[in-house]
Amino acid sequence: MNRGLLRVLAVSCVLVATWTVGTTQAWAKLPPPGRCPDASGEPGGEARGQDQGGPQLEVGQRLGLDDLLRLRSLLPEEIWDHREVFFFEGMNMELGACHRRYPPSDFFVEATERFRGQTRLDKKGNLDGYVAGLPFHPDDIDPEEEHAALRWAWNFEHRYRGAGPSGTFRIFDLPGRIGKPMVYEGSFFLLRTGHRADLEASDYRVSESKRTLWVGGGEFEEPFSARHLAWRQIRGRDTAKNWKKPDTTFVYVPTMRKPRRAASAWVDGVYTPRYRVSGDDGGGPLPFATNPGEFGTGIDSIQPTAGLSIAATEDIRRGFTGLQIRPNAYDWTLVGEREVLAPLNGYRQGWPTFADRNYGPSGLSVASDRWDVRWAVVIEGRARRIVDDVGVVQLWIDYQTQQPLYMINRRKNGFLLDIGILVHRFSGDQPQYPFYPGGEAANVFDTTAAVFYWVPGGGGGWRRESFDVKSLPLDPKKIRKYTTTDELMKGK
Repeated sequence: MNRGLLRVLAVSCVLVATWTVGTTQAWAKLPPPGRCPDASGEPGGEARGQDQGGPQLEVGQRLGLDDLLRLRSLLPEEIWDHREVFFFEGMNMELGACHRRYPPSDFFVEATERFRGQTRLDKKGNLDGYVAGLPFHPDDIDPEEEHAALRWAWNFEHRYRGAGPSGTFRIFDLPGRIGKPMVYEGSFFLLRTGHRADLEASDYRVSESKRTLWVGGGEFEEPFSARHLAWRQIRGRDTAKNWKKPDTTFVYVPTMRKPRRAASAWVDGVYTPRYRVSGDDGGGPLPFATNPGEFGTGIDSIQPTAGLSIAATEDIRRGFTGLQIRPNAYDWTLVGEREVLAPLNGYRQGWPTFADRNYGPSGLSVASDRWDVRWAVVIEGRARRIVDDVGVVQLWIDYQTQQPLYMINRRKNGFLLDIGILVHRFSGDQPQYPFYPGGEAANVFDTTAAVFYWVPGGGGGWRRESFDVKSLPLDPKKIRKYTTTDELMKGK
């Protein structure tokens, strides 16, 4: 009998008595599974299907641009205000499940229950006593409590993500008014090394990197001018106690044939190099090829016009924005909860398995996919350190899975900067998805795509596709390679 089956038998009674019952109690406010809302189109409403004057939506229903007005109450205001970017003539949206309960893996459920009530917040919003699973059980988050939003932010950061995503990526960097799109391809990983519920035997940590929370990195392969540009970002466990602590981030510069420490030591989320490698001699400043005002700062594009600047190894908010944050680097407010439509469990393929997917005239539409009806918690954080003009972050978090649905960023004065939609795919619906070692189902949400529209750019933004990503434990040799910067030192 394999380990997965033994584990299921051992904890089955616990699961039935805790998580299942907890789901009923903690999420009693949620509409029951299968109850779809009406399509009244009233803005700002909860659209909970209670005779609001419109026909009820149905699972599997196909929705086109002509149906968009009916969906208005199920979309964030910013998405609706910029609907010409995110929706288009000829789109083919499928209404997915309404309030489906997606099960996480058994070991994550067990860890959440085992350490329930143990995690605390200190006076500065840092975590204390967290081990594994969700830091704060949904039953225990009182929306009237002062730090309710902060608790949701920490749950988002430590949501169930398996071992962390790894795979390939393609990034479209779309200009605003002048210029042509730039396309970048490569591979990436975001390895979770700490608080891993599946690693009970090793104190819930990856043995090769016990002092870290996660390690991220990647390498560009296309275009040729960017080939072998690689990076490694290591986030220490001490950041959960001190948001000011920088990451250890190194970038391998092909023209120099050696790595150098990144200029942006402090990064809120996942680091991505700001530049692409161009024909150069390995020195000298790099003027960026941006259009004045295109992205607000004048140096936001990946695309340069001249040679490589070593000083330009700064973080760029492209590709992996919205995957990780530093919750203790913000002052959080609970905006509210509401019913929403989002591509939490898309089914359409994209690059690299299908390179020619239609993203609409803007290049930023994921409307032709399956969109679920979900219940979202909306939290807003005011940054304690403003980077790239981002002063306020708003996250739309799926109440049941803690996955990000939307991310909206503003300047300190409230001016809208960018609007993002995160696309995921549930591994439990994929028959060929590999099992965890021992035979347990991963039941993980893989990050397959993201689209961000840059409002000041007048049509600019970026899109990432990662449709071959998996979030399973890696081979120990690969873990050792990923959890150190030594591999960057070896060059290419």
